[in-house]
Amino acid sequence: MKLFSSGASPYARKVAVAAHEAGLIDRIEIVSVSVTPVSVNAEVAATNPLTKVPTLVLDDGTALYDSRVIVEYLDHLAGGRLIPASDARWGSLRDQAAADGLLDAALLARYERALRPEPLRWAEWDDGQIGKIRRALDVFEAGFAPSAGAPQIGDIAIACALSYLDFRFADLGWRDGRPKLTAFAEAFNARPSMQATQPA
Repeated sequence: MKLFSSGASPYARKVAVAAHEAGLIDRIEIVSVSVTPVSVNAEVAATNPLTKVPTLVLDDGTALYDSRVIVEYLDHLAGGRLIPASDARWGSLRDQAAADGLLDAALLARYERALRPEPLRWAEWDDGQIGKIRRALDVFEAGFAPSAGAPQIGDIAIACALSYLDFRFADLGWRDGRPKLTAFAEAFNARPSMQATQPA
């Protein structure tokens, strides 16, 4: 299998971490590419009309995207190691959705700050995205319970989202007033899967 990835993409990192945790990383060739919302990468576009990473190309040429679909596929290959089959499934998938939503807001803020010409930047838009991030963090602090055993997709998604905030939004101070989330991030970041997938 071939995974189109970008060193800075938190969604691609989530997939790579999941592959490590599921014992599948050796079956995946990671191809580093550059994609932006304002340019087309022909190599990625040939397999994914949205021209986004991550995109997983299977051995038969079938392409899977986005990260949630890819994780479902990896979970299938691994026999259910990433997504619980019990009632805990829904909480884990909800945590993944919330973490991905946090990342959606973070990326929109990042694009506004880094790609939009300065005279056209919209402060209220940026504030709205940062508000979503803070609310998601507060929900995680109040209610997230890490998996007791091997990491599940909720753990992985939240850890990758927090790491992206460290990478791109160091000034946000997300740890302030969130001791449980801070302790979770510190413990999870020490895992080999996270160490092997540090953003570039």
